[in-house]
Amino acid sequence: MSAAIRIAVAGASGRMGRMLVEAIVNAPDCELVGALARPDSPALGHDAAAFLGKTSGALITADLREGLKNAQVLIDFTRPEGTLAHLAACRELGVAVVIGTTGFDDAQKAEIAEHAKHLGIMMAPNMSVGVNVVMKLLDMAARALNEGYDIEIVEAHHRHKVDAPSGTALKMGEVVAAALGRDLKQCAVYGREGVTGARDPSTIGFATVRGGDIIGDHTVLFAGTGERIEISHKSSSRVTYAQGSLRAARFLVQHGAGLYGMDDVLGLS
Repeated sequence: MSAAIRIAVAGASGRMGRMLVEAIVNAPDCELVGALARPDSPALGHDAAAFLGKTSGALITADLREGLKNAQVLIDFTRPEGTLAHLAACRELGVAVVIGTTGFDDAQKAEIAEHAKHLGIMMAPNMSVGVNVVMKLLDMAARALNEGYDIEIVEAHHRHKVDAPSGTALKMGEVVAAALGRDLKQCAVYGREGVTGARDPSTIGFATVRGGDIIGDHTVLFAGTGERIEISHKSSSRVTYAQGSLRAARFLVQHGAGLYGMDDVLGLS
């Protein structure tokens, strides 16, 4: 039997972090060896699996080197600035990284690409297997519906989400725009108010909803004359992101340096 994949989790005391910890602890081929949190976290010093009534042996720490010293892979769903700091340490220590963080700007994405020349990085705005299958469906739909259809992307998330539109919605827009031969930066419309005039058919519209505890809903609408096609994905639990992240970790330990996506992990590329 092969050795378990040694995984560390960033933001281990948060909502997503705990979901990742639970998935790792329950996976027979994975071992939780590190758990990172902010220096002001009240969870520091506690076993990362204590909330499950279990002992993992991984104590939550704010010390990057301590949290990463035994890890093969770090899974990070934190904030852009934190993720970039973690990446620098992972590059130095030779730890591969699964990035589920969203909200990176172009300069930060370029920094990630530079790190990927030296270590394996799997980066995706959504780790759900279903969402990544939807991305392929959107590519097919956009190519077939390339004339006479207006495209709108609607996404909804919980009240605590800090970036908008979501990284998943933006990725959906990028997939559709690429299939149509457009540049999303040139054709995206992120809000409408007042007298906007008739809709420009070359645009891709985005609408954002924030409220309650919505995990993540995304719908891409292709509205034509006499019909409309809606391709939707709705998440009812973060467990889908956690399980997708473990698939990404398994992928990275089998591959070298490079910047990968979930389409690579799932064999959809």
